Amino acid sequence: MDFQLTEEHLMIQKAARDFAQTELLPGVIERDELQKFPAEQIKKLGELGFLGMMVDPKYGGAGLDTISYVLAMEEISKVDASASVVMSVNNSLVCWGLEAYGTEEQKQKYLVPLAKGEIIGAFLLSEPEAGSDATSQRTTAEDKGDHYLLNGTKNWITNGNSASVYLVMAQTHPEKGSKGINALIVEKNSPGVTVGAKENKLGIRGSDTHSIMFQDVVVPKENRIGEDGFGFKFAMKTLGGGRIGIASQALGIASGAYELAVKYSKERKAFGKEISQHQAIQFKLADMATRIEASRLLCLKAAWEKDQHLDYTLSGSMAKVFSSETAMWVTTEAVQVHGGYGYVKEYHVERLMRDAKITQIYEGTSEVQRIVISRSILA
Repeated sequence: MDFQLTEEHLMIQKAARDFAQTELLPGVIERDELQKFPAEQIKKLGELGFLGMMVDPKYGGAGLDTISYVLAMEEISKVDASASVVMSVNNSLVCWGLEAYGTEEQKQKYLVPLAKGEIIGAFLLSEPEAGSDATSQRTTAEDKGDHYLLNGTKNWITNGNSASVYLVMAQTHPEKGSKGINALIVEKNSPGVTVGAKENKLGIRGSDTHSIMFQDVVVPKENRIGEDGFGFKFAMKTLGGGRIGIASQALGIASGAYELAVKYSKERKAFGKEISQHQAIQFKLADMATRIEASRLLCLKAAWEKDQHLDYTLSGSMAKVFSSETAMWVTTEAVQVHGGYGYVKEYHVERLMRDAKITQIYEGTSEVQRIVISRSILA
């Protein structure tokens, strides 16, 4: 066992931290209030290589390991979870899925610009009637010989309006159930694609979450990922890695709130001394630090297993459920440490508390993670 980060890891961590502080922190409260997508900041993230971190350099990526990705996600998420979810989706769900299962032609056409951050992508699985039960796909991809005819609606799509490329799960053979689902690459500007209104959300308000509608959209056969019927397996395998991204996002939200709470506790005085000198606050900070460190180790273990080409299903689910619940608990406690100031926007912790909640829901709810974990330990 080696708990030391490499020089490269430390360099990437510092680069992400510097970017978060200099580029994301200014204006983050305003973007949250106005539900403004951080377009300029995402463009710079792409230029620095953070949108294709794990992609092979021959496809325009940075060629880094998953540990580097976790470290960068934590630092970006400490400041702006709306930016980090764009980074997570593009890296974990879109780029990884295309590199792992796409054809060479698909990689050259779509993966290269995605990895370079020239465009961003979106992952379209959830529907009005298909959330945790992802097998209940009502979006259809009718086989028309040399193309598919795509019809249906997708919900809760991160990067819904800002993405240029969609990875869409759709049912081609309903009689086969989950084995009849296909994964298709759909260009946003295709005729018949409609982007719905932006969702007005509790947290990650800068992220553009939309419903996407498809009406008789023609998708060429060469845009199918994998064999006929591979779509559901593709979605599940891709989400397995995505959970590491969201776990590290939750870790970042928690550690960001903790750092603010520590700083505030050393400045705020009550009953004649800094509140950090009161045992009630000390114990809160101790519990926050301990849960965050446990979350970090779970995230890094899952990342390490992925890098070693081991089965990371169990570790990824453990990291996500624990880190997301840690984020919710730590941010709530950070607001409490700040007292009345924690309830107002200028101190940041109320936003982090709102941002934390979604990490328990998207890319597999906490309940679904417990199903995955229990299946694994009882197998």
